Amino acid sequence: MLKRLPPLNAIKAFESAARHLSFTKAADELFVTQAAVSHQIKSLENYLSIKLFHRKNRSLLLTEEGQSYFHELRDIFIHLQEATERLTEMSAKGTITIATPPSFASHWLVPKLHLFSVLHPDIDVRIKAVDLDDGFLDDSVDIAVYYGLGNWPNLHSIQLLKEYLTPMCSPLLLQGNKLGNLLDLKDHRLLHDNTRVVWKNWLSHFKVKGINVNQGPIFSHTMLVLQAASNGQGVALSGTVLAKPDILSGRLVCPFDEKIESKNSYYLVCKSTQAENSKINTFSDWMLEQARE
Repeated sequence: MLKRLPPLNAIKAFESAARHLSFTKAADELFVTQAAVSHQIKSLENYLSIKLFHRKNRSLLLTEEGQSYFHELRDIFIHLQEATERLTEMSAKGTITIATPPSFASHWLVPKLHLFSVLHPDIDVRIKAVDLDDGFLDDSVDIAVYYGLGNWPNLHSIQLLKEYLTPMCSPLLLQGNKLGNLLDLKDHRLLHDNTRVVWKNWLSHFKVKGINVNQGPIFSHTMLVLQAASNGQGVALSGTVLAKPDILSGRLVCPFDEKIESKNSYYLVCKSTQAENSKINTFSDWMLEQARE
C-alpha cells in the first residue's frame, strides 16, 4: 500500500518555483498570489521536515535537497505531460460511440459503415442500437441520431435527413390486387409503425374517407413493419429514408405518388460542450456526406 503523498498543490507550487527560481513567476504561472506560493512551499517543507530553498534578499536558491527533489519531480511532470498528450490524441481518434434507433442502425447506418472504416481506419465505431429518450445523452455516448423536431435543450443538433411518408408494399401484393388509387386501400390490410394515428393523419391530409385504420397489426420498430410489408403482409405507411434499400432492391414498391414531408427529421446530436470535438466532427461530416449522396 502506498504511503500518503505530500500535498499535490504544494508539489505543483514547488516545481514551478524551482524551475523559475522565483515565487513571483510561479504565482503568475499558477494564477495565484505570491503569498499563496510561499505558503504552499512552507507547508511542503514542514511536511518533509526539509528546507528546500535558501531565501537571500531578493534571490532564491535551491538547497542541495531541494535541487535533488526538483530533478526527480521534473521527470515526473514530463512523464505526466507526455501521458496526457497521448491520452488526448487517443481521445481525438480512438473510439467513437454512436447511439441510434435500431431501425436506423440496421437500414441506414450499418450498410454504409465500412466506407467510414476505409477513410478513417484509426477511429473505431461502436454502435448502440437503442430506443433513445428524447433530449438525454449519457456519458457513454459521443453522438446520437434522433428523430424529431431538432429542438433539444443543451444539445447541439444538425439536420441529417428529411423524411417523407408514403404507402409501400411488396410488388407481389399488387398481383391481382388493385391499388390504382388511395380508395383501393380499403381492400388491403394496413400495417402500422408504432401507432394507428400516422395512417389516420395521412389519409385525412389527402381527404380520403372510408378506410378503416383500426385494422392491421402494429409494430414497435420501422424495420419490422418494412419486413412485414416486403413479405406481402399488407401495405405499410413508412418513411422513405429507411425504406430506400428495399425500394431500390425491388422488395418494396410505392404504388402512389402521394407523399407527405414529415414534421420530424433525422438529426445528428451531441452535447453542446462536445460540438468542437474532432472525432465527433469527423464522424458527423462523414454522415452528412452520406446523407447528401
